[in-house]
Amino acid sequence: MDILSRIRGGLVASCQPVDDGPMDRPEIVAAMAQACVAGGAVALRIEGVDNLKATRPLVNVPIIAIVKSDLDDSPVRITVRVSEAIALAEAGADIIAYDATDRARPDSKEAVLAAILGAGKIAMADSSTLADGKLALAGGAQILGTTMSGYTEATAGNNDGPDFRLIRDFKALGAFVMAEGRLNSPDLAAAAMQSGADAVTVGSALTRLEHVTSWFADAIRSAK
Repeated sequence: MDILSRIRGGLVASCQPVDDGPMDRPEIVAAMAQACVAGGAVALRIEGVDNLKATRPLVNVPIIAIVKSDLDDSPVRITVRVSEAIALAEAGADIIAYDATDRARPDSKEAVLAAILGAGKIAMADSSTLADGKLALAGGAQILGTTMSGYTEATAGNNDGPDFRLIRDFKALGAFVMAEGRLNSPDLAAAAMQSGADAVTVGSALTRLEHVTSWFADAIRSAK
């Protein structure tokens, strides 16, 4: 069975702990990944080469890999350099995601996409708009993710909830659609599938313990 067939219809668990938090260690990320697979995740999204290397030997599901950067001169964070894409490919990624938005970064998005494809890996375009997705598909990306909707200047008004419209628009292109972004409950994940997603990525609600704890703590405090 090919990789996309293995992912279709399932949950992708994004195992990305809070940066510099107590769980931000490769061995803990790998343990999170194993726990998510045990719970039914059909694939994983892993950030960082060290985390990928720690996780790859312990799971047999497809891994979507990224490298996040914090740049002084660009808001783009996800796999911004050709060298990062190559390092992820060499570390065992099955799919490599990159920022497909129309924003400047150290290496062009076209160059990063070409590097992913040149390494023989599936490219996932983390997109914010329909235009992003169209360009990514034309360049050879096989997965369109709604990841960046609500997180760019042009889409900042979309961050109250999942972008179900973009899911439907991507589906109309005939793409493999990954719903991602603010899908923090089972009901929202199901709604994403009903909107046409082929798979759903969930992160904070599964693997960012600090965030989930704060949701409950805030609710309890506000109920007093």
